[in-house]
Amino acid sequence: MPTQIFVEKKKLKKPPLTVNSLGDKGLRMPAKRVTKIDDELRELARQMLQTMYSQDGIGLAAPQVGVNKQLVVIDCELDDPKVAPYIMINPEIKRFGDALEKDQEGCLSVVGVYMDVVRPESVEVSYKDENGKLQTLKANGLLARVIQHEIDHLNGVMFVDRVENRLMLNQELAKKGFSPNAVKPLG
Repeated sequence: MPTQIFVEKKKLKKPPLTVNSLGDKGLRMPAKRVTKIDDELRELARQMLQTMYSQDGIGLAAPQVGVNKQLVVIDCELDDPKVAPYIMINPEIKRFGDALEKDQEGCLSVVGVYMDVVRPESVEVSYKDENGKLQTLKANGLLARVIQHEIDHLNGVMFVDRVENRLMLNQELAKKGFSPNAVKPLG
């Protein structure tokens, strides 16, 4: 019988993991591929979900909690307990849609900062689930954006690196106590 990871979608007073903030060196390291999917990894995914729900997040990557592994958890349906979250191990985007979309993003590692980011509106991603089964998913809209955001984390890239309006970004970062020097602009 396949294992499903069930976590109540609620805030915990003390989440099991600590989310690292912009400026932490671990957030800039490319994550290592997962070679063994076992109970330890499933427990990490469970704790990541509990931590994400506790902070009203809809996505969390293992590097954000100090674990250098290609593992992300995503749940765009926080209000629906019947919708299971995605647990993606070694996710890889196979195809990007042609249409681009600008929308606001935030991050549990850059709390309080929300900026416009341009990304493809749709993606096709392959990954292994918590049972080691290969999955393919076509996503668009918010889910596609979150998948791209979390996979960026696995490559040491943060959403602030993709913000085009540097002046506004620097002002927002300064307001929230982050150093603009921690941003690594792309391109």
